[in-house]
Amino acid sequence: MSDDEPTVPILCEACDTESRVALPDVADAVTRHNEHHHDGESIAEVDPALKDELADLVVEDLGLLEDE
Repeated sequence: MSDDEPTVPILCEACDTESRVALPDVADAVTRHNEHHHDGESIAEVDPALKDELADLVVEDLGLLEDE
């Protein structure tokens, strides 16, 4: 992973862990963690605060809240 490559925080409350993963590897890392540690149950996830912030940016960028 290069220093200028964006990373995404991955949280697992059950394991009380946080890690940062390169953006292209996020889905695989979350899936791998959940399969290995939680029998495939979706426990680890992208930081919920980041997911909310990204959703807000997408809504704003696409103008989904603007009146037509």
